[in-house]
Amino acid sequence: MTLLWDADPGAADRYNFAVGGDIVRVDSASSLQHVLQDSSGESLVVIGPEVDMQSACDFSELCRVEYPEVGVVLLRRRLDVTVLGQALRSGVREVTAADDLTGLADAARRSRELTQRVAGHHHEGSRDGRVVTVFSAKGGVGKTTFSTNIGAYLASTGAKVLIVDLDLAFGDVAISLQLLPQNSIADVLSMAGHLDEQGLQSVVTHHESGLDAAAAPAEPSDADRIPGSAISELLKVAKRVYDYIIVDTPPAFTEHVLAAFDVSDLLVLIATLDIPAVKNLRLTLDTLDLLGNSKDSRIVVLNRSDAKVGLRAEDVVAAIKTDIAIMVPSSVAVPASVNRGVPLVLDEPKHPVSAAFRDLVERHVRVAVAGVDGAEPVAREEPRRRGDRWLLSRGGKS
Repeated sequence: MTLLWDADPGAADRYNFAVGGDIVRVDSASSLQHVLQDSSGESLVVIGPEVDMQSACDFSELCRVEYPEVGVVLLRRRLDVTVLGQALRSGVREVTAADDLTGLADAARRSRELTQRVAGHHHEGSRDGRVVTVFSAKGGVGKTTFSTNIGAYLASTGAKVLIVDLDLAFGDVAISLQLLPQNSIADVLSMAGHLDEQGLQSVVTHHESGLDAAAAPAEPSDADRIPGSAISELLKVAKRVYDYIIVDTPPAFTEHVLAAFDVSDLLVLIATLDIPAVKNLRLTLDTLDLLGNSKDSRIVVLNRSDAKVGLRAEDVVAAIKTDIAIMVPSSVAVPASVNRGVPLVLDEPKHPVSAAFRDLVERHVRVAVAGVDGAEPVAREEPRRRGDRWLLSRGGKS
């Protein structure tokens, strides 16, 4: 079936012979998107000559990211270098004169042939990666350590992994891995709206462990220039390239973090044994509930779980009314490994902290991304709620 964007009711009859098959005509970009979202049988969109150039190009850029197998053929009353250049940059496959039905027929045939090749490539080699976001509303709890170790362990198993540093002002992923990135997430701005796999590869830095990193900008001021929509686009493209995308975050609900939450398959929420961290985790869980985030898509991890600070894991559970999935012990080996720029899970694989990281991945991250690397889906029970009020119980006293 061919979709035709044209306000003229007679346009479908006029172009039917050239494109062949059934034609469904729509008169607006919103209607066109609605049809594409509701069905998967379309491989060709023809945009009529009366649709203004900017609207046609905006749709083509969207289509290139959201529906890469759909080809766009643009009809124009007059062809010139400006039109052809603008169409090419926006991802239009063919531009044809509106009165050249033979040219339209050839363009439609070539576009369908390309769609078949793209679909075959997607079926055989492309990925449907999953996004795992590591978050805490309090700084200093170990988010970057978790992100780099999870990513490094997954990469060591043969998975294709990308770490995205969303702490855009003060990110530490690159320095924690001793990377010297030539480009950063700020470089996606020049490709906003038409970022593709090749563009994504131009901004990532490869680590010797096998994982890739999309580093935070070198200048903190660049963070304000990056819209949340650019992060959404980056993550959606990354899902087609990587098996796993691990997102490291700042300790705040920024627009970039919310964009990551929207496409995440698993949220790893980190707590430590101190009252500010527990309080912030409780507020984070409440906020996620308000945002409509599924409880099944998040887990709580307790870092430095054996610290003797007068607060116990049981107190944390009572306060947040959610079970703890994984406990990670304290060790001076962790900051030492960060200073060496080598993830502990690779540097000392038998270390208890490394064992906890592997346990996290095997029990929860791989479950969350079942089907990517052969893992079988495993249903996880919703965390049991304990009590009706937010309390920090210490020896039976509140």
